[in-house]
Amino acid sequence: MARRTLAGVAALAVASVVMTPTVAQAAPPGNKDVTAVLFEWNFNSVARECTNTLGPAGYGSVQVSPPAEHIQGSQWWTSYQPVSYKIAGRLGDRTAFRNMVNTCHAAGVKVVADAVINHMSAGSGTGTGGSSYTKYNYPGLYSAPDFDDCTSQITDYRNRGNVQNCELVGLADLDTGENYVRGAIAGYLNDLLSLGVDGFRIDAAKHMPAADLANIKSRLTNPGVYWKQEAIYGAGEAVQPSEYTGTGDVQEFRYAYDLKRVFNNENLAYLKNYGEGWGYMNSGVSGVFVDNHDTERNGSTLSYKDNANYTLANVFMLAWPYGSPDINSGYEFSDHDAGPPGGGQVNACWQNGWKCQHAWPEIKSMVAFRNATRGQAVTNWWDNGNDAIAFGRGNKGFVAINHESGSLTRTYQTSLPAGTYCDVQNNTPVTVNGSGQLTATLGSNTALAVYAGKSSC
Repeated sequence: MARRTLAGVAALAVASVVMTPTVAQAAPPGNKDVTAVLFEWNFNSVARECTNTLGPAGYGSVQVSPPAEHIQGSQWWTSYQPVSYKIAGRLGDRTAFRNMVNTCHAAGVKVVADAVINHMSAGSGTGTGGSSYTKYNYPGLYSAPDFDDCTSQITDYRNRGNVQNCELVGLADLDTGENYVRGAIAGYLNDLLSLGVDGFRIDAAKHMPAADLANIKSRLTNPGVYWKQEAIYGAGEAVQPSEYTGTGDVQEFRYAYDLKRVFNNENLAYLKNYGEGWGYMNSGVSGVFVDNHDTERNGSTLSYKDNANYTLANVFMLAWPYGSPDINSGYEFSDHDAGPPGGGQVNACWQNGWKCQHAWPEIKSMVAFRNATRGQAVTNWWDNGNDAIAFGRGNKGFVAINHESGSLTRTYQTSLPAGTYCDVQNNTPVTVNGSGQLTATLGSNTALAVYAGKSSC
């Protein structure tokens, strides 16, 4: 697990929970497995985006930032220091949250809430909803006996007790083995379920024993709810993601780390067996991403600052049948701690620093491709031994990516029926002949993607 400085206080814990093939599929309920992670968007803005973009594009879910009342401050990580379980954070109140859930549902988009349940705050003051608190004392919710006895920071990731009983960057660590604490956390999650939430991303899962999380989940009104845990893989560490496979789905951080290395320094040809062939978790239980709010800041993955490498990595992820993809959608930053522009109000994409990666044409168009090719195996793989690759998804779709420094013209063998298709990467028609062949010229750092059902541009 990445060691975090106090500046990353709430970057909290990205974790890669491992899952076995026997556990429920790692996708939010339904047939659309792509989640748009609208990082630090306020709830009114999320609602509008569900209607205008996410629903029409075919996104299955939207993940929203933590809704609970938290410490005051403009930094993004203040959202990850809760001081009560009231829905009263900077992103909106209870009414705005409920309206957002209802609006997204009406657009056919499910809602996943980022849930911070490992800890409370690192200091004292008045929260965003007016609650007074001090570290280890949150009136009406928790008092000193509800926290773990270790009140020093985590220092040794090879020591299980240190990882799970001590404090992540100085945050008050809840004793999730305690019956009252388990009930209080379940009460918060049940409140969100009562408002229509479809699932949870469990922040800092690695810092809570798997048995504690299983107990908390068993107390939910819907104990089978979608549950995506953050437990970062670390070789030789005492706590491994595989321990959490009994309680929910898992984010596979190695997928994102390796994509950065391949797209920046190695050959795309190596991706031929990406996934289990690289030692990752089973596809059916893995959550994948090119970047998230933590990794784009600590540099462990690609980010929007990597331009074409980043775009093409997202195209590949959405085209490749491994895991359930998250598309990170945040804002420009030069300061690691900088909070959302306008307090999270997004008036329009690509203005005021909002990057809106989920709406980039190259990325957005691949959501429908993924939905159309769901369940289809990889076929007709081709590579040039270097940075140009192509592959089909059964007889439903075909993708080519040219990451070379110059343009590439060639005829590809596909399994598609003869006909005219729309290349959704370039919005141009492409013809497949009676032998399933497709001829195209791709410029440097561009892609081509066609799929059944999309014949005209």
